[in-house]
Amino acid sequence: MKDMPIGLVFPGQGTQKPEMGLPWRDTPSWQLTADISEATGEDVPELLLRTGAEDLRRTDLAQIAVFAVAVLAHAEAVRTGAIEGRVAACAGHSLGEYAALTAAGVLEVPAAAALVAARGRAMRAAAEEREGTMAVLVSAAPSEVEALAGTVRAEGHEVWTANFNGPGQTVVSGSPEGVERLGEQAPSIGAKMIRLQVGGAFHSPFMAPAADALRTAWKNTAYAPARVPVVSNVDAAAYTGDGDWPELGTRQLVSPVLWEQSVRTLTDTLGCRRLVELGPGRTLAGLIRRITPETEVLSVDGPGSLT
Repeated sequence: MKDMPIGLVFPGQGTQKPEMGLPWRDTPSWQLTADISEATGEDVPELLLRTGAEDLRRTDLAQIAVFAVAVLAHAEAVRTGAIEGRVAACAGHSLGEYAALTAAGVLEVPAAAALVAARGRAMRAAAEEREGTMAVLVSAAPSEVEALAGTVRAEGHEVWTANFNGPGQTVVSGSPEGVERLGEQAPSIGAKMIRLQVGGAFHSPFMAPAADALRTAWKNTAYAPARVPVVSNVDAAAYTGDGDWPELGTRQLVSPVLWEQSVRTLTDTLGCRRLVELGPGRTLAGLIRRITPETEVLSVDGPGSLT
């Protein structure tokens, strides 16, 4: 990877699985789990090694677990020199943005972990307050999905676009009735709808109470100018010293994740010739290959991937 502009990308909620920390347990970077445990009030080694799938579906626990693994992967990649060369930028998908901010030096690990905990708990509380769900529409243009969601809202149902993940993959979020109605009309734009097993209508106006709580948490958090640009989910723009991350992070909860556009910012605008996914699973690598097949992408989901 030497002398090649590298973009680091970090996955979000939904990539968690039991024993997800096992590959990192015997690495020197594992000591970070103590810091994350203290900052979040959760037993992070327990989450990463012994917690079952059902408990890991809880929004607050899932976010802490995924963040922890992403931070471990990054720390170990730095320690071993595996990403030696020019790291040109960072980005993360939804929750992954907090690992990206940590990697870019905007947040220290304990501060980022505390924000992740506050974010997850606030999102869980908002979801309990207003029932919501999400689904992915495949084989349709994002503009068509967005227009269809507008049509369904005009009928009196609550549904919005939530993630622009890549060509032919757009996620919608809203009330169960709104998502159901959109699914009924999906064939009209040549789309198929697949339900997602999530605990709420994330990245939609249903998360407004969570955004208010997160804004308060950010007010009490110290952050620094980024060492390298971080591409924001909400506008796919790259920020360094001018990043108002309390505002961007708060808006992210109620706004769509512009992931396809963010990847293009990394590759086309910032010149990243290789993207390295750090964290559990290989979800982002799959999306990136669809967005920009010519870009080299590597997933680091265990120490063996660093050699």
